[in-house]
Amino acid sequence: MPAPGRTKKFGTAATRAAIPAVTGSLFAGRRKIQPQAVRGTFRRIKWALLAVALGVYYLVPFLRWDRGPGGPFQAVLLDLDRGRFYAFSIELWPQDVTYVMGLLILAALILFLMNAVAGRIWCGYLCPQTVWTDLFLAVERLIEGDRRARLRLDAAPWSVETIALRGMKHAIWLMIAWWTGGAWVLYFADAPTLVGELATFQAPPAAYTAILILTATTYGLAGHMREQVCTFMCPWPRIQAALTDEHALNILYRDDRGEPRTPAKKAAARRAAGEPAGDCVDCFACVTACPAGIDIRDGLQMDCIQCGLCVDACDAVMTRLDRPTGLIGYDTEANRRSRAVGGGPVSRIVRPRTVLYAVLVAGVGGFMLYSLLTRSFTALSVLHDRNPQFVTLSDGSVRNGFTLRIVNKRPAERRFALALAGLPEARVDVVGGVPDALPVPADATQEFRVLVFMPPDARAANAPLTFRITDPETGEAAGAQDYFKAP
Repeated sequence: MPAPGRTKKFGTAATRAAIPAVTGSLFAGRRKIQPQAVRGTFRRIKWALLAVALGVYYLVPFLRWDRGPGGPFQAVLLDLDRGRFYAFSIELWPQDVTYVMGLLILAALILFLMNAVAGRIWCGYLCPQTVWTDLFLAVERLIEGDRRARLRLDAAPWSVETIALRGMKHAIWLMIAWWTGGAWVLYFADAPTLVGELATFQAPPAAYTAILILTATTYGLAGHMREQVCTFMCPWPRIQAALTDEHALNILYRDDRGEPRTPAKKAAARRAAGEPAGDCVDCFACVTACPAGIDIRDGLQMDCIQCGLCVDACDAVMTRLDRPTGLIGYDTEANRRSRAVGGGPVSRIVRPRTVLYAVLVAGVGGFMLYSLLTRSFTALSVLHDRNPQFVTLSDGSVRNGFTLRIVNKRPAERRFALALAGLPEARVDVVGGVPDALPVPADATQEFRVLVFMPPDARAANAPLTFRITDPETGEAAGAQDYFKAP
């Protein structure tokens, strides 16, 4: 045992000397990125998708849908009080949680398919983090200017102008974040009613708490953390690396055409002298346009979200220099390797991986659609009395007690007829009612106490029996099986 106050050393002196000493910090501070604004095809696509995504998120709660008397008039609503989810003509109950699981599976398969076809296209165009970050960057550019103006503002000492610009920017950011949180809670209650309650401070405390949390997270993630969320917090960059292959489209730099990098003014002279000169002029336009601050010319990287802004920036430079565009663009590793050995283009979008994902997406989606279109709006469950399981009456007959729970998912009251199958000698009674008309309120469940009798001479020990209910008006039926207990 080492003496108290002394540290035990392991290994020989030579072994310890071979281990490099850890110097510096293991934590890398964030390098603030100020991306340059670009124009081009991919930027226009991102603007269009941003407008559609934000429009859907903010406006859908205000869409109306007539569900008849007693039903909510909001098209998309998650009613926690009643335990219902409404999406236009679709109504899901807590018992329909399998549809939620199916949607999650379907979303995962679609994400896998997107990755197999075009890499992180979800991250670059449709991810909420990307959408709101783009919106916050647009506000920042509108107030503080483009990249150079923002860099000068960062380097300048605090002044009245700096405080005014920064204050205005953060105020608008907080307003957008507040709208984001406010729109989220509108999916859980009637939107126009809740807006009025929020404005008059009569809304439930849970609504204000949810808005505060969503405001803080949106402001922090989209306004301050930005690319760090995609690089360090999101697991998808690490997962997609295991799902992609050499035939998936990704944003790549054509090094066979761009190298060696040569300034534009020297390229003609080098070529005239018989020296190689690539199309890349090393202008760093692709780097300054990247919201993650990476250099795509270094190859495919985990930080890259495949947004295509570097493509627009590079194409703009190539156009000004009267050179072919496409030095940076969507390409595959297979194409890059083929060009390196003088081969032709290789394109395999349709391959076993993409076919498998497409078949799974179609299969899961088709099954869910069929199940949804053919699902029953009536359900029946039965619970046998546990103590006692049976009662022998004075005349020798045997009685079993059951609790029937009938679920009516229709928006109107219905009356069901109860029948018993499996025991032809049995007689069924409903406590406080009649078997031919069991009333169940609209959009509700109702329990009934049911007694089943067997005559003295019947042999019915552990005999299976089936309860069956039928709606005489629609013909819709449901059944549940149990057992008749006897001595």
